[in-house]
Amino acid sequence: MPRIKNSILIQENIEKVFNITNDIKNWNLLFNDYHESRILSSEKEGRFTKIVFELSNSDSTWKSYRLLDHKEYTAIAQRIEPMFPFLYMHLTWKYERHPEGTLMTWIQDFELDSNFKEPLDKVVQRMDRHTKENQEKIKNIIEENIGLLVK
Repeated sequence: MPRIKNSILIQENIEKVFNITNDIKNWNLLFNDYHESRILSSEKEGRFTKIVFELSNSDSTWKSYRLLDHKEYTAIAQRIEPMFPFLYMHLTWKYERHPEGTLMTWIQDFELDSNFKEPLDKVVQRMDRHTKENQEKIKNIIEENIGLLVK
């Protein structure tokens, strides 16, 4: 199973980084890839929040869920439907306190549908590049206090 793992150090406190990066309604501003993000449901119970949401890019729209652990500063997510071009897509975002701010690590474990015609190595390269670009964009938004996202 392919795995993509990237980390970036953001010079800001962990609570702020966690809250901004998990504010799904603003993902169209944080991420280069998402044109629209819509929360379908949100449930908070103690230290956990479960969010079901819909994302759209230039090619498709899909539904996912995200489970936030506000104590451990971890988010896990999984694509629900439609799955194509994946058979499986699981994401884990970890946030760690660092002397200079927050170390944010994104891990993507996935498997491509056999009917998807693009070679796996090309998909992995593109996803890895997009992850790094999006992490850098988020870092710049947070550190430079760009826009209304940073509170």
